[in-house]
Amino acid sequence: MRCPFCGNNDTQVKDSRPTEDNNAIRRRRQCVNCGARFTTFERVQLRELTVVKTNGKRETFDRDKLLRSMTIALRKRPVEPERIERVVNGIVRRLESSGESEIPTTLVGELIMDALASLDQVAYVRFASVYRNFREARDFEEFIEKLDEESE
Repeated sequence: MRCPFCGNNDTQVKDSRPTEDNNAIRRRRQCVNCGARFTTFERVQLRELTVVKTNGKRETFDRDKLLRSMTIALRKRPVEPERIERVVNGIVRRLESSGESEIPTTLVGELIMDALASLDQVAYVRFASVYRNFREARDFEEFIEKLDEESE
């Protein structure tokens, strides 16, 4: 593993342990060259996923991007980081076990929307405002009205 501080290729694992959800291994490493310590995570990857954007462009699926987008929507909301991790792991497992190697961004977006709807309504509306490209306050009102109708 390359040191993120000095770029040296020789690092030593000082400690390994499973994460709380047992879906990854957390490794504490130390660089032999500069002595810096850093953490890496090792996860099982069932298949290489490619995301197909609406404009046809393809890019490698990035779990961290998925986690980042959910974390942004959930910023300053009362949802534990461990719960977010579990939800992200569930989404990734669903995508990997779908049997498809190319996933449309619309599917990823809808899975995130479904997950946020069950986690936190405010985060759900935040994410929807970006994902559905709300342009004015009326867009929020219409979306929230639909939410109210569905919950009744």
